[in-house]
Amino acid sequence: MFDALSDRLGNTFDRLRGRGALREQDVRDAMREVRIALLEADVALPVARDFIEKVTEKAVGESVLKSVTPGQQVVKIVNDELVAMLGGAEGDDGHVPLTLDAKPPVVIMMVGLQGSGKTTSTAKLGKLIREKHGKKAMMASLDVNRPAAQEQLAVLGEQAQVDTLPIVEGQQPVDIAKRALDSAKLRNVDVVLLDTAGRLHVDEALMAEMKAVASVATPTEVLLVVDSLTGQDAVNVAQSFSDEVPLTGVVLTRMDGDARGGAALSMRAVTGKPIKFAGVGEKLDALEAFHPRRVAERILGMGDVVSLVEKAAATIDQAEAERAAERMMKGQFDLNDLRSQLSQMQKMGGLGMLAGMMPGMKKAKQAMQASGMDDKVLVHMDAIIGSMTPKERGNPALLNAKRKKRVAAGSGTQVQDVNKVLKMHQEMSRAMKQIKKMGGMKGLAAMLGGGGGMGGLPGMGGKGGSLPGMDGQGMGDVDMSKLPPDLQKLLPKK
Repeated sequence: MFDALSDRLGNTFDRLRGRGALREQDVRDAMREVRIALLEADVALPVARDFIEKVTEKAVGESVLKSVTPGQQVVKIVNDELVAMLGGAEGDDGHVPLTLDAKPPVVIMMVGLQGSGKTTSTAKLGKLIREKHGKKAMMASLDVNRPAAQEQLAVLGEQAQVDTLPIVEGQQPVDIAKRALDSAKLRNVDVVLLDTAGRLHVDEALMAEMKAVASVATPTEVLLVVDSLTGQDAVNVAQSFSDEVPLTGVVLTRMDGDARGGAALSMRAVTGKPIKFAGVGEKLDALEAFHPRRVAERILGMGDVVSLVEKAAATIDQAEAERAAERMMKGQFDLNDLRSQLSQMQKMGGLGMLAGMMPGMKKAKQAMQASGMDDKVLVHMDAIIGSMTPKERGNPALLNAKRKKRVAAGSGTQVQDVNKVLKMHQEMSRAMKQIKKMGGMKGLAAMLGGGGGMGGLPGMGGKGGSLPGMDGQGMGDVDMSKLPPDLQKLLPKK
């Protein structure tokens, strides 16, 4: 997401950083390019205009232009204003969580147009409430117009392991809402999610139905679900609903497919309502809390280490990680370990997702895209390792020319691809042995240059070779105090 905007802003700010001194005209020229980039990203014109005015006013000040690093100062001002545009406050992350501590059952009402992803988002939210908040949730479909809408929610409920209200044919939305509340009280349900009916466009009948349901259910949260791919239309829809229904937040769907990001950047400024969640995929766990500061930093190529760590904590198997760490400290690293690493990368979103969240890795991500390297590479590598026998995975030295041909044929790849996997394993194995020789975690810290770059690891900008953009630049800007306490304990002491 935000790829096009991020690239344009990155090029603009690279030119600013490359100058030792800045004139006022330099800043104004850069802001003109930023304005064009925002408009091309489908940001609402009044929002883009207001953003540029605020940034320019602060950036042309004497304290910025005469500072030691004026380019960096301008980038910081842009970052802070982006956070504010997305709904964050100074010094805080900006995420507005769900209100779930009210008297149960807490009612969350989902509203939006037909086709915006409302029913799927309801199921995703129910799953998130059950897994991350530990609360008992129940879903009810109030959509009596769209064929099989209620059945769809029931199926999704089974997949998400969240209860759904039994379907009663012929019952109207207001009556379904009443029945849902009565059932929730009898079954000690903590949260009730009401999936209301959508329309092809905003009309009086839709709004009247929303108001009638809201008057009966008295929801704590009214979340508007909008498709981010519709760009400016998404903002217009949000404005229409905001004028009629007391919205408490927005859920932006299909954010993973939105390279422009105009809907996200305009939504808070136009409606005054916070973006609470972003849908980033079709799977039921592909719903992320929206953090304005993290999003702003990713747009500006600063990475998002906190989200990366949270994603790792949610996907990595603890026992498997401990086993891998123990083997690494012993200098052991076979193809089974490599396959496990590849599997974890896939679970965390693939190469592109990880590169986008790592500071200083933007050029590496661009290089991967330019060379046609995508997440299919991980699938192919897994297939290659899977075509080997257990003995071959444990001892790659057994793989002679004849065996390589068999592995290539079994995985539907070429012998050259098998050789690439083996070379990757050799380099990683060599790095593990180097870490062991240098004293485990202390040695790793030394290889990382005291926590800054990636210079000492083979293939990571050091003597073993280098990958474009993986020079460690930008890693030093990460605020380690924002990382979870458990991770901070693992970091080398200064």
